[in-house]
Amino acid sequence: MKRRTFIAFIGGGVASPLTARAQQPAKMKRIAIATPTEPVTHLIASYHPFERAIYEELSRQGFVEGKTLVVERYSGGGQTDRFPQMVRDIVDTRPDAIFSHDAALAYHFKATLTTIPIIIIVPDPVAMRFVPSIAHPGGNITGVTIDAGLGIWGKRIGILKETFPRLSNLCFVAPMPRKFWEESAYGSTIREAAKVANIALSAALLEGNAEEAAYRFVFATFEQNRPDALLLNESTTNYEYRTVIIELATKYRLPAMYTMKDFAEIGGLMSHAFDVQELGRSAGFQIGRVLSGINPGDLPFIQVTRLYLTLNLKAAKALGIEFPATLLGSADFVIE
Repeated sequence: MKRRTFIAFIGGGVASPLTARAQQPAKMKRIAIATPTEPVTHLIASYHPFERAIYEELSRQGFVEGKTLVVERYSGGGQTDRFPQMVRDIVDTRPDAIFSHDAALAYHFKATLTTIPIIIIVPDPVAMRFVPSIAHPGGNITGVTIDAGLGIWGKRIGILKETFPRLSNLCFVAPMPRKFWEESAYGSTIREAAKVANIALSAALLEGNAEEAAYRFVFATFEQNRPDALLLNESTTNYEYRTVIIELATKYRLPAMYTMKDFAEIGGLMSHAFDVQELGRSAGFQIGRVLSGINPGDLPFIQVTRLYLTLNLKAAKALGIEFPATLLGSADFVIE
């Protein structure tokens, strides 16, 4: 038998989506949640505040897993070359809606279907060509935008520059196809932000199967071509391997700016990130509205704009870094 590239969990057990669908009352709604890397066991309410906020908001709207809602969870296991097949398999089960907070997976869904509602979390859905308008998305896609205009990258690079005035060589670490990095507005805006700051920017792109070995290989290359600092994107794959990334950044003594607070909380130098609970509530709201029957094309994207700066003093000391007083004064959270 050919090994399947994804696993679907219904409730606490294992079942195929079609079997689970047949066992559930017709009145129940079905949502498929897809992630490129994380195990499906990480997509439950108790795993992280982000997931908990999603399910709490869905419950507030009357969608309770196991009672009025069936949740089918899928993981690509980091094997990006097999994402298209996983997407087709999900679409074949005809869920009432699909949710993904990974841009790469979202592109596959967009290319595969035009009828099943899709809820996404992406930096800028217009610049990334998911929808023509944030206020009037049209079609079958809506969701949450966490950086309308992508200008936040300039702010993040500015924070790095304030911390390291001599910063001249920055490396962007992200699991994404090189074509997307080179041709999309997402990539061009980050490159432009570095150019404005007079910083040379290189990119370490984990293409194909983004697994732990890939991160270890990338960091090993920094011994020969060492950047002054790293900038990581907000991908779910980076989040899944956050402990490995922190371990490697510490081992190679590379200061880094992270885009999720969790990184700073477990030993990363700094993060400039959105409130994951606010993101989760916003995503849950959009999912609930779609499951209630609202056309996603008529549902404006929710824009989350507040970011929080977290500085880790212990990590800074280990790297021999002292944060400027002005940066400490503007930080939302300082980890002693």
